[in-house]
Amino acid sequence: MIRFYFHPTPNPAKVALMLEEAGLPYEVVPVDTSKGEQHTPSFRAINPNGKVPAIVDTDGPAGKEARVFDSTAILLYLAEKTGSFLGSKEDRPELLSWLMFIASGLGPFSGQSVHFQFAAPDGLDYAKNRYRREAERHYQVLNDHLAGREFIVGNTYTIADMSAWGWLDRASRVLKGADDPLGPYPHLQRLFQAIDARPAVARARAVGKDHDFKKTNDEETKRALFPSNYSKATG
Repeated sequence: MIRFYFHPTPNPAKVALMLEEAGLPYEVVPVDTSKGEQHTPSFRAINPNGKVPAIVDTDGPAGKEARVFDSTAILLYLAEKTGSFLGSKEDRPELLSWLMFIASGLGPFSGQSVHFQFAAPDGLDYAKNRYRREAERHYQVLNDHLAGREFIVGNTYTIADMSAWGWLDRASRVLKGADDPLGPYPHLQRLFQAIDARPAVARARAVGKDHDFKKTNDEETKRALFPSNYSKATG
């Protein structure tokens, strides 16, 4: 059984999709990051970085319980555990490259684009422009790669596609104000729509719907989500 520590944000969504695609039994453990539950000692014992997603596999290697944190690490772990969605052996270098491109580029720049356009105080136009333009650049790199290709790696659907889907699903926030955010990236749009039509996506979207996650963006939320913005001296 896999315990899946979840909050309805892009990186946990990738893992929800993989769990559903692979048909693995799992238990959802809600972590309300707006309330600061990611900072509790019990969760930090699972992910010292205090981020979701994370999993605990009660039937890990050699039958021992294993923890895995970071969405890319989890996708690789689950794909190797099940022997699915990894592509061919010949695809491995490309798979790792594109997974890291998403993990270190498309994902973080998308996240910062959302942050500075929606959460940061006014007057930070340089940062807003910087992160949005970098998000757009990463979109273009992946769009160009997908020209003439059905999937990101090889000829089959892999965890690289799932990883991209998690953030592309938030394109309307990453590219705030765009009427058709993926319109300028037709190959990327085609990939997203193909993945989004899969039955497992509907099941992944339903994960956590039965939990009442906090939606109010008050001072508690800001301190929980952005603790480094607050010095220890000021609390």
